[in-house]
Amino acid sequence: MRNINIQNSLGYLVLLLAALAVGAEEPEAPYPPEVWAQNPSIRNVRLSPDGTLLSMIRFEDAKNLAGPSIEVFDITGEEGMELVHRQLSDPMQIVNYSWVSNTAFVMTLRQQVRRQIEGFNRGVFEYKIALVDVVDKTNKSFGNDSGGVVHVLPEKPSKVITAIQEGASDTGRISSPYRPTAYYELDLKTGNKSLLIRAKLSQYSITFDKLGNPIRALGQDIKNDGNTVEFVYYYRPEGTSSWKEYFRISEDSFESFQPVGTDPTAKDHVFVIAHNGNDRAGFWSYDMANKKFAEEIYRRADVDGLSPILHNNTWKHMGEVTGIQYFTDKRHREYFDEREGAIDAQLQSVIPNAGSVDVISQSIDGSAMVIYNTGPRDPGTYFLFNAGKLTVIGSVAPQIDSKRLSDVSYIKYKSNDGTEIAAYLTTPAGDPPFPLVVFPHGGPHVMEAITFDEWSQMLANNGYLVLQPQYRGSQNYGLDFYRSSFEPTSQAGRKMQEDKDAGALYLVEQGLADPDRMAMAGWSYGGYAALIASIRDPQIYQCAIAGAAVADPVMQLNNYRYQLSGVQKSEQLGTWLQAVSPTDEAEKVNIPILLVHGDADARVSLDHVTRFRRELDKHEKDYEYIELENAAHFYNTLNYRHRETFYTAMLRYLKEDCGPDGL
Repeated sequence: MRNINIQNSLGYLVLLLAALAVGAEEPEAPYPPEVWAQNPSIRNVRLSPDGTLLSMIRFEDAKNLAGPSIEVFDITGEEGMELVHRQLSDPMQIVNYSWVSNTAFVMTLRQQVRRQIEGFNRGVFEYKIALVDVVDKTNKSFGNDSGGVVHVLPEKPSKVITAIQEGASDTGRISSPYRPTAYYELDLKTGNKSLLIRAKLSQYSITFDKLGNPIRALGQDIKNDGNTVEFVYYYRPEGTSSWKEYFRISEDSFESFQPVGTDPTAKDHVFVIAHNGNDRAGFWSYDMANKKFAEEIYRRADVDGLSPILHNNTWKHMGEVTGIQYFTDKRHREYFDEREGAIDAQLQSVIPNAGSVDVISQSIDGSAMVIYNTGPRDPGTYFLFNAGKLTVIGSVAPQIDSKRLSDVSYIKYKSNDGTEIAAYLTTPAGDPPFPLVVFPHGGPHVMEAITFDEWSQMLANNGYLVLQPQYRGSQNYGLDFYRSSFEPTSQAGRKMQEDKDAGALYLVEQGLADPDRMAMAGWSYGGYAALIASIRDPQIYQCAIAGAAVADPVMQLNNYRYQLSGVQKSEQLGTWLQAVSPTDEAEKVNIPILLVHGDADARVSLDHVTRFRRELDKHEKDYEYIELENAAHFYNTLNYRHRETFYTAMLRYLKEDCGPDGL
């Protein structure tokens, strides 16, 4: 580790000025794909409760396809960090871990147990948990019947709360989130577990306090007609064991009501993020005893992507809300805990390339903390504050120089019908106009924020301007904007697509993008958008790159349509039922396409790309196909080999095969 010396920036400035006086250097060659594809060097850095041990998940080899290890260091010595334990898990893979005492942690493991998926959303992995004592050098594993860890109990060392979904099939109205769940207190020393509470459809999604007491729950009230459903919120008044209803809302309502933590200033009050009749959500104190919104604490007119800031010390102040944050040109934070706000301000002022700076782990006494920063110019760096000194633990991607990353700006433009669209723009080094890649997010009903985006930074490092449009249907911009995506004229492939194309043309008008060198690329829904781009007329793109793409909207919808109800039903049916189908429109494809799909994708099955390719072959269209072996749908399931294959193909395709001469 090394100490941060802010004065070093002055020396760097002197060297920079000297270099400029001699003459500008030749631009460096882009990083090769394997650099971007490497596994994180470290992740999940944590402190033991007493702050004497520091742990992390580490990949020994940046290209290692096996599971990583957990390394534990003693940080009390004068020599810095001393390795005291390395935990391997072969043939299983470490997914995550949490400290449960001063010497022991519990880890979640997974292993591929089948070659093929077993249906929609049923992948190829199984999971279990294990306890590791780094002093006694003992470990104990627990079978699948122990469930997954959902809650660590700060005041009960070596005990956790686990949850098991019991019974219920994958078909029918009750989908996975609403199945009956049994919550157990698991003794990690003995393996014994005791039932705390068994949830039911009328009361599930149970929240516990730091002692393991159930305090809040969510349930469904299904009326006699079987079609009218309301979500009902319950709490347990202090000192009681009975549930009391405090709020209900129709499942057909698009408004949100999200409890995020107890309001310590008023008895039986809870903080919630809710619309309460507004287009954009606000932060409220809600009176559970009297069933009413008591005070609006914070709300914005521009965005509604609010989320709570929780206290840095999870051992002493678990779940305590200290402020609120929102996302526009960056992550903005508003604190009502002055001490926590002061800590954040100090860290923002001293952390290099500060983006989203978070205290992610802290000792019980607050004297030691792990800080994590990530942003456009920082793939992720961990810092340790201990004994009054701030030191660098390490980077997630030490092979990438922050000076070679690109800035990201927040822009707005008008779509064809005048709707304002926000977007994130990653700009490469050099002079415009640049070749452009429009990179829409998946979902589609999610939100994006400025952070470190590996794919966008890789493209910018190779000279591409990257546009990430927050097209209609994206969350963070109000209920009207969100709901507009499933109107008949806006559904997938229509105005949602025009929002993306308008962004590309706006950048051409601004002189930033070259109109003869534009492409669209994306994954999942973003892949679907890339397929739609391939059939546009008039055509503005030279090629499309579609990963894990929905190629047949009705086939995708049929996977889960009978499990949908309420808002989900309106959202999914509205978006997909009358959407433009790339498979049905394959004859209209008029640019080259690169298709990429994982053969273990349980969310968007391989059938999508198989049927689409059949139609492309039928109509003799120009495309290339790459199948990723054992790759599932989501990014965190892609290993180094998957990423390296995909990145190499994408960069090569853009450069050489995108349009007549490549971009």
